[in-house]
Amino acid sequence: MLINYSLSAVLFMLLVACGGAQDEEVRSAGVDPSADRGASTSAGAQLQTAIRLYVFDCGRVSFQSVSGFGLAETDTLARELAVPCYIIDHPRGQLLWDAGLPSELASKAGWVARGEGVEVYLETSLSHQLEAMELDFDLHSLEYAAFSHIHWDHVGAANDVASGEWLVQRGDYAGVVDAENHPVPAVDLALLEGIKDRPVRVLDGDHDVFGDGRVRLIAAYGHTPGHQVLYVDLADTGPVILSGDLYHFRVSRSRHVVPLFNSNRDQTLAAMARVEREVTETGATFWIQHDLALFETLRKAPEFYQ
Repeated sequence: MLINYSLSAVLFMLLVACGGAQDEEVRSAGVDPSADRGASTSAGAQLQTAIRLYVFDCGRVSFQSVSGFGLAETDTLARELAVPCYIIDHPRGQLLWDAGLPSELASKAGWVARGEGVEVYLETSLSHQLEAMELDFDLHSLEYAAFSHIHWDHVGAANDVASGEWLVQRGDYAGVVDAENHPVPAVDLALLEGIKDRPVRVLDGDHDVFGDGRVRLIAAYGHTPGHQVLYVDLADTGPVILSGDLYHFRVSRSRHVVPLFNSNRDQTLAAMARVEREVTETGATFWIQHDLALFETLRKAPEFYQ
């Protein structure tokens, strides 16, 4: 009996110790281990529950023609594209993903011409949206900023970012800091002056932003030399992949059509194949960011996906 009692006591102590270590792991991630134990008590599950994805309206772009996207005019009726921004709120910090149209456009009335056959519209800048919503973060308190690529309609609020580390693929970074030797079409370097002053992490491939596998930058070169997409694993919604400009239209995805202005056609096709494998393997929902019909169905900040 003495031996059996001692063994039970030892097992009990081990279970208590393991439980305490697990709770400490959850506390270190900023999650209360006593809150919402639910069906799973693992630190990973609670971290996943705590992740939120906010969607912001950062403008519209209208094209007279879709020929530049490698499409015939009859391939799609869509001519107006959404320009979203996103913030991922994680227990270990926030990540800004894409920064929309240039903030200065919010001071203009109505649509503004941006090149031949292209018009843009921005009602409210991202910084002003965040200020009005009074969330627990803004462009002065972010831990990270990353853009799918450096085209002007994806970095418009980059100069407003005043905190955090810039996560950028090497090909796009060269297009910013050494544009003369590494020119990238459709880049407005003035929109990137501020972000160059931020601490930077230059990437050569995929990157796990918060170290838990739930927010990952996936290299998808070809649209620009450093194009990337974003994978976010949400507890309730499930995994979501944000497309960047891998595709602009639904027909572009169904046919794997490469825009004429992409930096590298072969890289683009390889990136499409790779990302589609990721969608299949993870069961992720794929959001074409510029798809206005999709965008209009999404919950906008201050609401969120989790």
